[in-house]
This record gives sequence, structure tokens and C-alpha cells, in this order.
Amino acid sequence: MNPVFTQGLLDVDFGLFFWILITFLLFLFLLTKFAWRPILNALGEREKAIKDSLEAAQKAKDEALHISRENEKAMKEVESMSQRLRKEAIEEAEALRADRTEKAKAEAEKLLEQARGTIDQEKKKALMELREEVAKMAIEAASRILEEEIDEERNRKIVDRYIKELT
Repeated sequence: MNPVFTQGLLDVDFGLFFWILITFLLFLFLLTKFAWRPILNALGEREKAIKDSLEAAQKAKDEALHISRENEKAMKEVESMSQRLRKEAIEEAEALRADRTEKAKAEAEKLLEQARGTIDQEKKKALMELREEVAKMAIEAASRILEEEIDEERNRKIVDRYIKELT
């Protein structure tokens, strides 16, 4: 039989063990010399990129929250301003309405005063015409009385008759 096949499964071959150990150490040296640092650098860069992405996402979230709060504040300010403007517009409209009402009352009062003045003038004019007419009537009545030269009783009858003729 061949001596290689006579060894048992649990028997140790120191030559093979030596060469496996040297190969392993050489592999470990080459791995640390050429591959370990690039692998660690790549993992570090990836970890840094993930951390940066998470920080950027957190910053974006914080910024969005800040913008949302600012928008809410701006909306409240706009709403407050619109209510104030609406209130001012209503007050201006009320003031304008009151002003126009006051002007209309003043104009009506002015027209009323003018009408009263016109009525007074017309009344005075009518009284003057009436006085002139009464004076004419008195003169004519007096001239008739003088023409007829009669007694007082008869004078009254003449005046009464003349007044009846006028009406």
C-alpha cells in the first residue's frame, strides 16, 4: 500500500501544516497590505455617505418644518391683515354713507329754507297785492258813497252790495 493512504484522518502532517501556515500568513500579509485598507476605506466612505445622507435628510426635514411654521405664521398674518382691511373698508363705507347722508340732509335743509324763503316772498307779494286791491276797493267804495251822498245806513248797504259783487 501506498504510504499516503495509510495515514488516518486525524493524523497531522507537519510539512503540510507548515506550508498551509506560510500560505495563510502570506495571504494575510497580502490582504492587509493591498486589500484591507481599500476595503476599510470603501466601507468608511460608504458609512460617511450614509451618515451624510441621513444628516441631509434630517436638515431637509427640519427646514421643511421651519418653512411650514413660517407659512402658518404668514397665513395668520395675512388673515389678520385681511380682517383688518375688511374692517377698515366697512368703517370707510359707513363714514362715506354717514357723510353722504349728512350732505343730503344739509341739501334738503337748504332746499327747505329756500322754499320757505320763496313762500314768504310769495306771501308778502300776495299780501301787497291784496292791500292794493283792498285799497282800490276802498277808494271805489268811497267814491260811490260820495257820489250818492246818502245816509250811513245806505252807505253800508252800498258797501255790502259792492263786496257781494266782488265775490
